[in-house]
Amino acid sequence: MTTLTIIMPVYNETRTISEILQKIFKIKIDKQLIVVDDFSSDGSREKILSFKDRIDKIILHEKNLGKGAAIKSAKEFINGKYVIIQDADLEYDPNDYEKLIEPLKKKETKAVYGSRVLGKKRYNLKNFSSLSRVFFNHCLTILSNIINNQNLTDAHTCYKVFDSELFKLIKLEENGFAFCPEITTKTSLLNCKIIEIPINYIGRTYKDGKKIKFADGIQAIVALLRYRYFK
Repeated sequence: MTTLTIIMPVYNETRTISEILQKIFKIKIDKQLIVVDDFSSDGSREKILSFKDRIDKIILHEKNLGKGAAIKSAKEFINGKYVIIQDADLEYDPNDYEKLIEPLKKKETKAVYGSRVLGKKRYNLKNFSSLSRVFFNHCLTILSNIINNQNLTDAHTCYKVFDSELFKLIKLEENGFAFCPEITTKTSLLNCKIIEIPINYIGRTYKDGKKIKFADGIQAIVALLRYRYFK
């Protein structure tokens, strides 16, 4: 069995896709890389296909479905002992993989999140782009902790790592960014305490291609409530 499966959803990331793939190729971990192109129209798909000999599995959506849908498409192909979600931009650093899977190797937990703020005295506005984004990220994390009985500092980080048996056990339903609160809530319902590890993070702006919007925050709140109380 492979050590780590990396699931990378991609949608219109032509400026960064080649560089992030090269970073992943260089990581000295026994890995499986699954790339899901979510119907990109900017040349990302062509760049992904140019690396087809180095990517273990490429999935091509025939219409844009969302990040959660891309992760669901990849789920059945996981063959790693652990699984991590990797965005196709350069905000997150694959060099953090090793420390993120360490608590899983030690069987301390079955879920590890890479926190962008843990161990830091304050949010870095350069990374989080605005005070309003810092505020909403913080509030969503507090709400998630209350609902899910966790003690996280960054519930909506991209770097979520799971024991693959646990991940496969969870039925995913969300197609968009609400995948994040859904997986946190469903992991918590299985009485799994999530461990956080501080990670490197270099945030980008909307001008640079950031896609998450205010509406996604509202959908996150709805998802937290739905999967805790109404499912």
